[in-house]
Amino acid sequence: MAIQKINIEEFLSLAATYPVLDVRSPGEYKHAHIPGAYSFPLFTDEERKVVGTAYKQQSREEAIKIGLTFFGVKMRSMVEEAEKLVEECNEIIRKKSVESGSDRNDKTVLVHCWRGGMRSGGVAWLLDLYGFNVYTLVGGYKTFRRWALDQFEQTYSFRILAGFTGSGKTHLLEKLAKTGENVINLEALAHHKGSAFGNLGMPPQPSQEHFENKLALALFAAAKKPEPIWLEDESQRIGDVNTPISVWKQMRTSPVYFVDIPFEQRLKHIVAEYGKHERERLVNAVIRIKKRLGGLETKEAVNALIEDRVEDCFRILLTYYDKWYSKGLHNRDNLQALLVKIPCETVQESNIKQLLQLQV
Repeated sequence: MAIQKINIEEFLSLAATYPVLDVRSPGEYKHAHIPGAYSFPLFTDEERKVVGTAYKQQSREEAIKIGLTFFGVKMRSMVEEAEKLVEECNEIIRKKSVESGSDRNDKTVLVHCWRGGMRSGGVAWLLDLYGFNVYTLVGGYKTFRRWALDQFEQTYSFRILAGFTGSGKTHLLEKLAKTGENVINLEALAHHKGSAFGNLGMPPQPSQEHFENKLALALFAAAKKPEPIWLEDESQRIGDVNTPISVWKQMRTSPVYFVDIPFEQRLKHIVAEYGKHERERLVNAVIRIKKRLGGLETKEAVNALIEDRVEDCFRILLTYYDKWYSKGLHNRDNLQALLVKIPCETVQESNIKQLLQLQV
């Protein structure tokens, strides 16, 4: 079977079933990649630099010769790695299809590089020669990026889950997803919970580009369903990444479902969630918002932590966050028409019953 060049729509459709091999260098992959793709580099970062320098300063032919020197010694290991990835993928499909009796033994791979050039062409040639069914993405990763950015310009039907800090909005989103609602968890995509304490207990944040890649695929998948998409009410900035402005603007004009929970109940929830973290990390988080929190409040909050009065510290912080959240909530045009308040006695997953009953 000859190597087949396919467009981005076909590529993403097949990517749901078959392994995607990103043959760019490790550094390119680490910065951003198609979510779900495997790092399958033809060259190391240093080798890529050498080949690129030869291409610019000597000739295309010399660059190819140098590239072949690097490529030749890796051919066997790359074939064996591709075999392993394909078998792992087949095994996952078999487990998912136990009831249907499927016994997939497919040797299909999807390959791409930066712009669909020589790197993907070389790896595709090798795997095709060995006997894999190989598809390459026309235009490479650059094509995917154009597609990803285009997703942010589409029109979506959002429902915004709102509530003051400590209302358990993330847990409610997760519960909504389990009940079959259409949900995108921005904080999960960003690896950050949005506040000065948002990185506690979270993995390192993705680059802005990779966050956008993940969000684009999430929007694309969610838009296929007929139901509106639930999102948590967020600032445009989530830690070190930003929600694309066109998406965020749509969020700001969408119906808002505000879970209204008493201060003391939210305080109890926050203390349980964040009070378990190391005091030093909590102190550093407080200091990061010193300018907005104010010198006196910062001093009192830090002293409370040092003296193991965690609840006193978070009482100060929750008062601060309530003020800023209220400002952001009301900084919307036509809020009165968008806002649906949902009084709840405490922070619990069962609050979604009231949430779903009040949908409009």
